[in-house]
Amino acid sequence: MERLQKILARAGLASRREAERWILDGRVSVNGTVVRKLGTQAEPSRDSIRVDGKRIKLAAEPVYLALNKPAGVITTLNDPQQRPDITQFLEPLGEKQRVFPVGRLDFNSSGLILLTNDGELAQRLMHPRFGVKKLYHVKLSACPTELELGRLRKGIRLEDGMTAPARVRVLEKLKKNAWIEIELHEGRNREVRRMFEALGYFVEKLIRVRIGNVELGRLAPGEIRPLMRTEIIKLKRAVGLQDSRSEPERPESRRRATSRR
Repeated sequence: MERLQKILARAGLASRREAERWILDGRVSVNGTVVRKLGTQAEPSRDSIRVDGKRIKLAAEPVYLALNKPAGVITTLNDPQQRPDITQFLEPLGEKQRVFPVGRLDFNSSGLILLTNDGELAQRLMHPRFGVKKLYHVKLSACPTELELGRLRKGIRLEDGMTAPARVRVLEKLKKNAWIEIELHEGRNREVRRMFEALGYFVEKLIRVRIGNVELGRLAPGEIRPLMRTEIIKLKRAVGLQDSRSEPERPESRRRATSRR
């Protein structure tokens, strides 16, 4: 027997946190009875578990992907406002119903997004307790002073409280602008933008270039690739899921599945 939210996450339908919201909203039923209690357990091989009336099927194999999300695209599989979403990049791979994004990257930002049907890994990667670091390159309207960067390194007060200390440095100082590199391990909404706005700077571009050990690299905007086996092992180890010594030694396929629009 497993908790419903874990079953839904393992089926690749949503993260465990989102699955909990579905249960509370009355969207999930077990053997014809709507369930709203988060502690409810079921047996997926025996019970009829449905979301919005549709019976779920457990994913046969875990899928792990990296996407370079372009700016002007929302990080979701279905947007009620009909804005461009990431399904356009997944459809050619046949992955639309099998994976979901790990966390968010706001509409105007670009860069690395991880997608998977491994709900347990996704939940841990998004949880601040595990401190998975994310690296961003940010183009600002002007170059901050060392004093201002020092405030970010110590933590800066936002409307929802103090931020954790960030690692930050100037990448390139231009005539009127500057590129800044900043590394965080929190997952607050629009945190990077709000941190620089608190210092009085406008963010002209924001690109996420790394999540944990996975790097954006040369992945083009709109392009998707499967994670390498070594990347998956290191991600799992970072959140306490798996030790690399338990993994069998198998050659990693480097075939790249790509999708562009």
